[in-house]
Amino acid sequence: MGKGGGCVPSKNRPPKGVSDKDLQNPESDGPVSDQNQTQTTQTNPIDHAIAQRQLRVFIVFYSMYGHVEVLARRMKKGVDSIDGVEGFLYRVPETLSSEVLEQMKVPKKDGNADEVPVILAERLVEADGLLFGFPTRYGSMAAQMKAFFDSTGHLWREQRLAGVPAGFFVSTGTQGGGQETTA
Repeated sequence: MGKGGGCVPSKNRPPKGVSDKDLQNPESDGPVSDQNQTQTTQTNPIDHAIAQRQLRVFIVFYSMYGHVEVLARRMKKGVDSIDGVEGFLYRVPETLSSEVLEQMKVPKKDGNADEVPVILAERLVEADGLLFGFPTRYGSMAAQMKAFFDSTGHLWREQRLAGVPAGFFVSTGTQGGGQETTA
């Protein structure tokens, strides 16, 4: 994005496609006569609340051993650094049993203050933007993420996510370990 052409309009530049001459100068372009004109100073509280609302980007990920979670936290840090945008971390539901996870020596999610909440597909409609993160398993995404995406079918059928920008990030244990085929 860089140099003011990103999501948040620059306060010092006119929008793209608008020249400086097209913008009104409030000091010199005001009305010639203010007869028959009334000025109201009331502000609509709803408009004010909308103007103050930050964009919400949901960072939804699956991380068995914590590597993708580290990436997700870094993504959140970057999203939060943009004025007017706030990132929210969510993990997808686990599909494996606790016995299988124990045999795989997966670190326990101990419910501390840093615990990331599990998201349900219905919550995706609350986001202004989505980022999905998942590990690569044999050149494909993890089954837990596939199951989550499968659970969003009704949202797509009803067009409830139409127009919501989305992106993704992936991770593997080795260089050239399948990131390109996962994408």
